Amino acid sequence: MVEKKNEQKPNQKPEKGPKMNPDQGAEQKPDHKPKKKKSALHFAIEFFVKIAVTAIVITILVIFVVGIYVNHSTSSYPMLKDGDLCITNKLGTILRDDEIAYKKDEQIRFGRVVGMPGDVVDITEESLTVNGYGVYENAVYPTTAEGAKIEFPYTVPADSYFVLNDYRSDPTDSRIYGGIPKAETKGKIFLLLRRRGF
Repeated sequence: MVEKKNEQKPNQKPEKGPKMNPDQGAEQKPDHKPKKKKSALHFAIEFFVKIAVTAIVITILVIFVVGIYVNHSTSSYPMLKDGDLCITNKLGTILRDDEIAYKKDEQIRFGRVVGMPGDVVDITEESLTVNGYGVYENAVYPTTAEGAKIEFPYTVPADSYFVLNDYRSDPTDSRIYGGIPKAETKGKIFLLLRRRGF
């Protein structure tokens, strides 16, 4: 028998075998390095950073958004009692009949807004009127001008509020101070926690 030799036609490229991956057969390297364990110092730093951020957020809230005050008087009785924790919203719009906190004589006081800027408030032996209209209130105690240091009728100045204590027998409110400037208000009460012994 005559062996047939593999004849290669002219211009015919030799057949190529399957391409070999240069990395084939080599050991596969891990895709990522193993994580290093955090040291106690690293955990301590993270903890104190979280504490610092929390403290900053709370400070910003207390300074600019909410006020936290304890009532130590009976000026707003029966709504507020001695020892009540009052939380105010400093950013909320103050409206008529809102119970607010304000600062006078270096003390935080509480009272109810009766008159808005520009209102004419009049207190007589018979009634309390604002702009000539009688004011309907749930106040337990009658409103009198006894002990007042301002003259009625009284026009509330711009950017001020006329504030009365719910315990109307105590005249340490706008009857003595006149209009309470907005700059002295500490927001309106939106949350009240009744607890004695503060």
